[in-house]
Amino acid sequence: MALDEYTYVFAIGTIFALLDAYNNGANDVANSWATSVSSRSITYRQAMVLGTIFEFLGAVTVGSRTADTIKNGIIPSSAFQGNAGVQMLAFTCALAAASSWVMWCTRHSAHVSSTYSLVSAVAGVGVATAGASEVKWGWNKGKGLGAIFAGLGMAPAISAAFGAIIFMLIKCVVHLRKNPVRWAVWTSPFWFLLAATICTLSIVYKGSPNLGLSKKPAWYIAAVTLGTGGGVCLLSALFFVPFVHSKVVRKDASLKWWMFILGPILFTRPVPLQGEEAIVPDYAVVQEDEEEISSVRSPESINEHDGKTRESDAANETEKRLAVAETKATQDAYKDLMADGEARFHAKLRKGRGPLGWAMRTLHENPMGAGQIYELQNIKLMFKRLPPMIVVGALYGLHYDIHAAQSGISGTPEGARMQRVYANAKKYPNEVEYLYSFIQIITACTASFAHGANDIGNSVGPWAAIYSAWSTGSPAASKAAVPVWQLAVLAITISLGLITYGYNIMKVMGNKITYHSPSRGCSMEMGAAITVLVFSQYSLPVSTSMCITGATIGVGLCNGTLKAVNFQRCGLLLISWIMTIPIAGTLGGILMGLFLNAPHFS
Repeated sequence: MALDEYTYVFAIGTIFALLDAYNNGANDVANSWATSVSSRSITYRQAMVLGTIFEFLGAVTVGSRTADTIKNGIIPSSAFQGNAGVQMLAFTCALAAASSWVMWCTRHSAHVSSTYSLVSAVAGVGVATAGASEVKWGWNKGKGLGAIFAGLGMAPAISAAFGAIIFMLIKCVVHLRKNPVRWAVWTSPFWFLLAATICTLSIVYKGSPNLGLSKKPAWYIAAVTLGTGGGVCLLSALFFVPFVHSKVVRKDASLKWWMFILGPILFTRPVPLQGEEAIVPDYAVVQEDEEEISSVRSPESINEHDGKTRESDAANETEKRLAVAETKATQDAYKDLMADGEARFHAKLRKGRGPLGWAMRTLHENPMGAGQIYELQNIKLMFKRLPPMIVVGALYGLHYDIHAAQSGISGTPEGARMQRVYANAKKYPNEVEYLYSFIQIITACTASFAHGANDIGNSVGPWAAIYSAWSTGSPAASKAAVPVWQLAVLAITISLGLITYGYNIMKVMGNKITYHSPSRGCSMEMGAAITVLVFSQYSLPVSTSMCITGATIGVGLCNGTLKAVNFQRCGLLLISWIMTIPIAGTLGGILMGLFLNAPHFS
């Protein structure tokens, strides 16, 4: 290709690299924070802020400064035969295929791994470029497609086991005691020790390749991790324990958040004789607006009515017609329930005073008129609606009611299914769950930091190869240097994806699988972190989001019954994971084949 063609391919590749990073934030990062939001340890907006900060810090400060241009060794360097244009085109097609598939899945709230999508797309591109014989289908020292398939099955199962072990330990030490609140208070330093040690190991082995901490001697790594864990344990014993003891045991309502700095003095601080008791957040998962929805005719009432009608008519033809009418009526009722729920949510947003409230009111008061878009009145309305549409696109996700979406709308089949799931999960005192919410925030922030430092390579690796080939005119080496500005741009794009589009994944994760609470949530996140650490030591590719999903199922099964897990949602997740490999690979291969063999003039 000529140099101007290189520039054209570089521009297209850049667009798809940014889109891939955006999808990474909307899909993988959103799934990582869904556990904390579902457990109500943190609000959705707080998760967006912390996720943005730690993703950016992880990517820019200790993110990898080199990236594998041949993703995971699937395509050998010889496949490009020294042609920089073919290499640029290959990674552009891989990014286009992966980002398109993940975007479609995110739009339909189907969680997939952006890592698996890109790896599969690269494999498809490799087949189109050099033939199937050149692609590394086997184990290839943990970097081939065989290892990827193995990780798809092993990682969620192992993560489920680790998550279940940690939660069962919490149950035995705290939840099953006669006085679980006091046990939770006095044992909290141990859980801080465990969480801090795991999080430190996660940063050492998973999130800081540029610092080279994983190459230090074993005694050095042990000293750093245990020292960090011990330090956090000591600080929690000095400041956290007195604070929560005053709040959940002594019920001191006059306690302010900043008083934790008083430390042990809080044990002797007199509690006011008059006044209300301290109140901790309510972590119960409930279906919103049940009273309002109950006035709407439910599918069950329709079934009962139509059933009586069918019994009164013995004719077969009439029964068939009634069956059709029943199905249609049930579907209409379901659509009415969903539309009613969305309408009430939008009405609530229109009452707001901020930019989103203005935008929602403007769109509501200026609906599109009759006819096609090219009608004069509709053209005028479109210009008026465009600014608020942009505002809604940017801010709608920050105001989305994640908890109501996760628990389902009462009266719908999904709402009834989630009620059955929640009914089979034991609820623990809010005072106990309150303590574990602090631990969960630590694990969530660390996971986000490690993700930003490590998984940003999914997008920056191909983009670095494209940039290197474009700027030098020759194929990129097996390791391409990554400028800091590229890491910063992609980190910002990941955060934008999390903020503006991540709610599509969050609304179907977390409580959609099983009942969440802070003690369960921190067990899930620590179980996932341990699994990622184990796999990284054997250089096996693994998806963090798949690990957290597996840990969620494992903790859900600790309720002692299969009914506490929504296996329908789990089945849909498994299907989307499996379908990612052939679909993303086929898309990448087709795109590469079309461009390589397209007619051209020399």
